[in-house]
Amino acid sequence: MRVRVGTIIWTLLVLGGASLVGQVVRVLSVDVTDPSPIDTTSHHDTSPQDAPGSHDSNLMWFMQISDLHLSVFQDPTRATEFRKFSSATVAAIRPSVVLASGDLTDAKNADMLGSQQYIEEWATYSDVLHTSGVLNITTWLDIRGNHDNFNVASLDSADNFYQRYSVQGQEHPRSYLYTHSRGSLSVSFIAVDACLLPGPRRPFNFIGMVAPSEMRLLQEFQVEASRRSNYTIWFGHYPTSCILAPEPGMRRVAGGRGSLVYLCGHLHTLGGLVPNMYTRQHTGALELELADWKDARMFRVAAIDHGLFSFTDVAHNTWPVILVTNPKHALFTMPHREPLHLIPYSSHVRVLLWSLTPITEARVKVGDSSDWVPLTHVEGPLYVASWHPHRYTDGLYNIEVYARDRSGREQTVTQPFSLDGSQPSFRFWPRALLMSNVSMCFQFLFGIMVCFCVVPLCVLRFIHHMVLERRRVRPKARIWFLDLWLRKLWILASVDRLFWPLVILAVYMPIGPWFIGEVLEDHVGVVFAWGTFVNSSYLPGSLTYGYGFFQMVTFHLPLILAIAHCADFRFRSLYVDRVCSFPQYLCRHLFPLVIVTIQMITAYFFWLAYGTMALVLGPLRTWSAILGAVLWYFATTLPKHTLREAAAVWTSPNAEWVGDDTAAHSSSL
Repeated sequence: MRVRVGTIIWTLLVLGGASLVGQVVRVLSVDVTDPSPIDTTSHHDTSPQDAPGSHDSNLMWFMQISDLHLSVFQDPTRATEFRKFSSATVAAIRPSVVLASGDLTDAKNADMLGSQQYIEEWATYSDVLHTSGVLNITTWLDIRGNHDNFNVASLDSADNFYQRYSVQGQEHPRSYLYTHSRGSLSVSFIAVDACLLPGPRRPFNFIGMVAPSEMRLLQEFQVEASRRSNYTIWFGHYPTSCILAPEPGMRRVAGGRGSLVYLCGHLHTLGGLVPNMYTRQHTGALELELADWKDARMFRVAAIDHGLFSFTDVAHNTWPVILVTNPKHALFTMPHREPLHLIPYSSHVRVLLWSLTPITEARVKVGDSSDWVPLTHVEGPLYVASWHPHRYTDGLYNIEVYARDRSGREQTVTQPFSLDGSQPSFRFWPRALLMSNVSMCFQFLFGIMVCFCVVPLCVLRFIHHMVLERRRVRPKARIWFLDLWLRKLWILASVDRLFWPLVILAVYMPIGPWFIGEVLEDHVGVVFAWGTFVNSSYLPGSLTYGYGFFQMVTFHLPLILAIAHCADFRFRSLYVDRVCSFPQYLCRHLFPLVIVTIQMITAYFFWLAYGTMALVLGPLRTWSAILGAVLWYFATTLPKHTLREAAAVWTSPNAEWVGDDTAAHSSSL
């Protein structure tokens, strides 16, 4: 039986698609048990006698703030409201620890294109912390983000203001471990610095990286934390999906024994498109991205109450703040990491309440009951009410808490809970963004686009020669629009001076250097899709693949279509009809003009970001724009002899050829 080439291609596409879908399902499934030999069980025995009651022991709470982006050029209210947060908000909540998870400063130029460290931004950050009194109230744990690392050549660089102006940078230039104790409860906080070293200017400084030496240090921290504390909280700027790391990987290390959660920022909830970016990783530990302070003015309050981890994300100046710690929110339960078996034995609902003025009314409603039960103040922020957990043993129920303060501000919080392990599902997009590998996704998309821009043209050129040799007939699409574009692309593939530059440029993208320029100030570097060489260091490719995908989608693919259209118009003017109306003329030249113009604008942006050398020695932007203009000229002035092979395929044997090359050339202008 003869097997057609199309059948083989479709079989490979189906198998490849099925494999890809299987990988996506595996990555996004939160119920997959990690087969690796990591002990994810709690190493602290608990019994029903340890169940949450009405006392305030075995309780600790802390806060997180992320992506401050304090700027000397943009939105001065970021700093003024940060001062209010540091003085009033932290004073009202009085956390044991505040985690500042990176991008403390903006480090972008006034034009929002270039990037460098501004000492004024760091001075503002330091001044707020030292004059607001927040350092006398709590322990401030800060860590660098990618903006704090723009244009920083090394840890010893004079531009590394983190070491001079941050709270922890003077003692801990990179990752560090801090342990806090409150009564019998001891919690370790591990700060993860995944900033690139050296730190390039934007935009190629988006994905973080943990070097092998830093990974060994983090593993040592994890072992030490599990030995000397009850629980471990990890925090850093980048989500684990945005961190390149050697084996065993960032997720495995941050999900080790005693670890409850990894807290991060960086993604800004994608500008609000993906709010509440939460998931539970395959290790069983949570990963929670916090919306930014920059635009959203968000902060997080979290607590560990009798081993149960709870949190709430709060908009600045929203009072009262309500955090229910028992029964815990069903979505964020962590079997084998938390003593969830204690909840059915607990005697009281436990709620933490804070406000700028005293709480005057607090009540709770559990399950389907229509009766509100008053909450009794115990000490500090703890409020309790007795309950009967045996009434809620099957399925999901809701708990609703209402609070009002002396100033009349009021809030109501409703959340689900369960005692039998029932859980709602995490949303798709947060899981996709936090559980995938962003660098690999960029690499996959870039590779697909390169193939999409090369393979069809090569296939058409191969079929073209087979048709000329009479080994097969010309294929014809059933839909006229597809047949029209088949002809346009076929003609392009048959002309050497158009085909080879477009194919070589697409193949060059994943192989050759994109530009040579000042990746760091006063440090010339070379950027490839697969990595960057600068300051005697190699930084593996990550965001570069995403940038390459964007280049292929916005320039190379549209350029292929525009050149194919111009070549087809030239072909028809020579072999079919030399009449050219003004709308046809405009249509022929408008699209390539727009494409080349946009590419020149992006080349200008490159000049602003990386200097004149990057503009001149820039195949990615400048040279591509020039090549696009040259191909545009070639396509509109093709001599007749370059199109004779295409004419042999796409015109009838009796077709009348129009004039000679000179006359045809004149008619096209």
